[in-house]
Amino acid sequence: MPGLFGFAKLGGFDYFMHVEEALASRFLECGARCEFVLVSSPPTASIVYRTQVLMDTIQQRCAEDAGAIHLIGHSTGGLDIRLLASPTSWPAHPHWFDRVRTVTSIATPHYGTPLAYFFTTMAGTRLLEALSLLTYVTLKAGGPPFTFLTPLIAALGRADRVLGIELKALERTTELLLRFLEEEGQSEVREWFEGIHSDQGAIIQLTPESMDVFNAGIEDNPDLEYGSVVTRMPRPKPVRLLRDLRSPVNALSAAIFSTLYVGAGRASKVYPPPNPSPEAREYIESKLGRQLDNTLNDGLVPTASMVWGDVLWAGIADHLDVLGHFRGDRDLSHTDWMVSGAEFREDDFDEVMDAIADFLLRPS
Repeated sequence: MPGLFGFAKLGGFDYFMHVEEALASRFLECGARCEFVLVSSPPTASIVYRTQVLMDTIQQRCAEDAGAIHLIGHSTGGLDIRLLASPTSWPAHPHWFDRVRTVTSIATPHYGTPLAYFFTTMAGTRLLEALSLLTYVTLKAGGPPFTFLTPLIAALGRADRVLGIELKALERTTELLLRFLEEEGQSEVREWFEGIHSDQGAIIQLTPESMDVFNAGIEDNPDLEYGSVVTRMPRPKPVRLLRDLRSPVNALSAAIFSTLYVGAGRASKVYPPPNPSPEAREYIESKLGRQLDNTLNDGLVPTASMVWGDVLWAGIADHLDVLGHFRGDRDLSHTDWMVSGAEFREDDFDEVMDAIADFLLRPS
């Protein structure tokens, strides 16, 4: 299940492509068969609506066989699968409900993200549109021409305060990026934008206050195993836009990431994430290399907000690294979405996939 502003496939690009390949190979090595079902969730619709789409997809694709069902969600998708798995969420469970075995959340804001406050504004929504489209173009085509990014560069260059970005510049950037796409890709992306504009219910639901209500009402299923992937980023170094003329797109990307990182680190003083268990905290801190506090995040989601159930893996990674969207050294099919400074590579991705596969294949 993809996250907020995510997609199953867009313009021929597969959101979970690297995860599918990695887990399929690990299942095969263990003599197990698996089938991946990608959910075409509404990009910013409410969690309840997204979860209904998830339920309908399972009903259409998985209802007729007898195999175990494992739910995997990235970012907001982790909340969708928790809602689906809860025994108290639905008046009547479908006949396949008892086949669900595990709930795996990857970099999920279980206790919200401070960035949700900004993303509820018009400028915040436009920024997410531009960043999502820029991410898609970068991952699929290796990046757009630098001149297409000039409005966004100008907007960020004039922004002296965190998240102070001009709306017109974001809209201009989006239009230029759309022109860069092939005609078929334009149509799909514009349809995706229409979904964003028609329903933005999930954005307000990701505030810490809203997630406090969500967690109070959504019970875990005692018959299922819950696991989470937890990440953090080193604090970005100060960036001067266009300082590095050898790679201006990288300079822009680093500036965007730095801005988001600062915003995601502004934890709610009234609704902070709760402390994890002593065992989970010890493991997380040993992997992150520093004490866990509410300023740590992956550029979008606070690290402490990601903990739910067993911590399957913890480490240095940005929000999309753990899906295989990083700069590969050996496998050039891996392409970075943003210059974050994580230095996440193939060996790290293999560790994440090993941990998830071990969890899914664990005897029940």
